[in-house]
Amino acid sequence: MVKETIERNPSAKSNSEIEEIAIDGFDHVELFVGNALQACYYYHKGFGFDVVGFSGLETGNRDKVSYVLKQGSVQLVVSGGLSNKSEIAEHVHEHGDGVKTIGFRVRDAVKCYETAIARGAKSHSKPEFYEGKEGKFIQASVHTYGDTIHKFVQRQEFTGTFAPGFKALDKKSQGGPVGLMSIDHIVGNVELNKMESWVEFYQNIFGFYVYQYFDADDISTKYSSLVSKVMANKSGVIKMPINEPAIGTGKSQIQEYIDYYNAGGVQHIAITTRDIIATIAELKARGVEFLTVPRSYYDALTERVGHIDEDIEELAKLGILVDRESDGYLLQLFTKPVEDRPTLFLEIIQRKGAKGFGKGNFKALFESIEHEQALRGNL
Repeated sequence: MVKETIERNPSAKSNSEIEEIAIDGFDHVELFVGNALQACYYYHKGFGFDVVGFSGLETGNRDKVSYVLKQGSVQLVVSGGLSNKSEIAEHVHEHGDGVKTIGFRVRDAVKCYETAIARGAKSHSKPEFYEGKEGKFIQASVHTYGDTIHKFVQRQEFTGTFAPGFKALDKKSQGGPVGLMSIDHIVGNVELNKMESWVEFYQNIFGFYVYQYFDADDISTKYSSLVSKVMANKSGVIKMPINEPAIGTGKSQIQEYIDYYNAGGVQHIAITTRDIIATIAELKARGVEFLTVPRSYYDALTERVGHIDEDIEELAKLGILVDRESDGYLLQLFTKPVEDRPTLFLEIIQRKGAKGFGKGNFKALFESIEHEQALRGNL
């Protein structure tokens, strides 16, 4: 029996008395990487991000080097360590390249931080204040699953480049945008039997609610399965699915992630586009690799999803997936892992009314992922 739920009433009984931490949206995502210069080049040339900011030895930062990349409202920061004893070097040694920070844009970073700590969150960094010629900037952070952190960023009165200590490049490097617009959702993988504790973390500390739930009957193949709960805030600008592996005859993609990342962490970042056909075509032309589905997926597509605006042959040529819900439909495609280890990947998504996550594509997606796992010898 399918146990999918979408709670349209955010004031769920389980956390109705918990005031939500006020978040205006995703501010940025920071990746800790082995070589920030090369990672910057990859996201710049491959995904079309503009390189808009820099922090490193030349700006007085003796610990790390960071590049800020931007496209639409998406801000990526890639950071590399300048010492083998740095936090970044240790993170990369343990996990490989991956997401360290999910930044939330807020209006009162101190209140957000103090509220989270009072409710039981573990502090990563206390509030840091900057006030100068570039205005006012405040940030603070708390731990979440694995070695990932959530950073509260208050920047509405800040006019500088990204954050204090960063400088604008003398000549901004244009990446040639591919139509990426905003972060739609960020998915986390956690260890077996850990999902519910992290669901409670977001309910009790952030005041989020369970927007959607998928069990092993919804997301499974003959080899593997997972369970997932989508945490969201009331406005819907923050959606964060949390996955854990379920027992199957083979190793699930979630367990493969855990085995190589050595902890829970961010599995993928979903980024919106207004024209997925144009975006995917350009990304493929630049060498970005995506998962593939068999041509048979498209043979009964119209029967499954009804009328859509896009040409099915164009979708089939690019391998774009489609799913319909009561509010409309969505189109999506997933990259292969963008790191050496089979961990982090990106999703490109175009929403045409649908508010969910492509449940009708789960089987095709899992089979495609399992094909890649088999090639790696990890299924």
